[in-house]
Amino acid sequence: MSLTRRKFLGWMGAAGAGAVIGKNAAASTTEHFKGYPNSFAILHDITLCVGCRSCEAACNKVNELPPPDRPFTDLSVLDEKRRTTAKAYTVVNRFKNRKVPQQPVFVKKQCNHCLEPACASACFVRALRKTPEGPVVYDPSVCVGCRYCMVACPFDIPAYEYDNALSPKIMKCTMCYPRILKGRLPGCVEACPREALTFGKRSDVLEIARQRIRENPGRYVNHIYGETEMGGTSWLYISGVPYKETGMREDLGVTPAPELTSGALSVVPMVVGLWPVLLTGIYAITQRKEKVSAEEKAAAVAEAVEKSEAQACHVLSEALDKAHKDALKEKEAAVHQAVKKALAEAAGSKAEEAAH
Repeated sequence: MSLTRRKFLGWMGAAGAGAVIGKNAAASTTEHFKGYPNSFAILHDITLCVGCRSCEAACNKVNELPPPDRPFTDLSVLDEKRRTTAKAYTVVNRFKNRKVPQQPVFVKKQCNHCLEPACASACFVRALRKTPEGPVVYDPSVCVGCRYCMVACPFDIPAYEYDNALSPKIMKCTMCYPRILKGRLPGCVEACPREALTFGKRSDVLEIARQRIRENPGRYVNHIYGETEMGGTSWLYISGVPYKETGMREDLGVTPAPELTSGALSVVPMVVGLWPVLLTGIYAITQRKEKVSAEEKAAAVAEAVEKSEAQACHVLSEALDKAHKDALKEKEAAVHQAVKKALAEAAGSKAEEAAH
């Protein structure tokens, strides 16, 4: 089985987070979001996307992200399958079209803003939360850097600022939450020249998707991706080809992600990464003071320290006990060997004396 750097770091983060929260996770892992009736959503009509990357450029500008290695007008990047990163909240990928080979399929990928997000459920300090408007947003001031959200996300979206040593953050699409609050369109929607992206109330967007499928049954697959997947998302898709041919998972089912991850992830083996995560958490919580009250920070630190110390003491006690037993066995074996050697030497000396 291959092991990527991302998987390794994800497992280490999960181990550390499991050590901190144990089986009794914070309320964020048991209170599942049910979605908000008036929340917004975005529909991506894959049949209209031409892969121009205008959405990528707009996202980069709106979120003030670093410039890419190659300009957004360079479409040669589509020769590779890409995923979102700390410097790119959204990417467009190109796929072969089996129905019409001369017309490739282009799919925009970003955070799907689940109605019941697994990332928020897995976050024991509530750095990620679902807003009534629809976006899943992130508060870096309370994040402890455990990367548990990266393990939990079924869409493999959250990215980590590995090159930021002082205050690394989890990075992902915000659905342009600040713009939505001001009554403006998300940057990618506003920039799309083909109107492949439609923004509005989720109920209205779903109806638009259903209407397009009804009116053009030969053009679309009869399914709205994201309507029910993992309990539903605020980013929806309609397509002219099977979703599995566009790199999208069709094995997720309709059960909300928190119900599948909150129990399983909380019992990940806890030893590796225990103290690094604890110390990182204490540092992050004590150094970042904006947006969260001192009482909430103190409570989070106290809970993390208490649970981590208890687990650490248990592990240390077992290790010391084993080491002590091993030392006694080694000492006993050494004494036995020394006595045996002494007896052998004494017997040899007696034999020599008798010979003389």
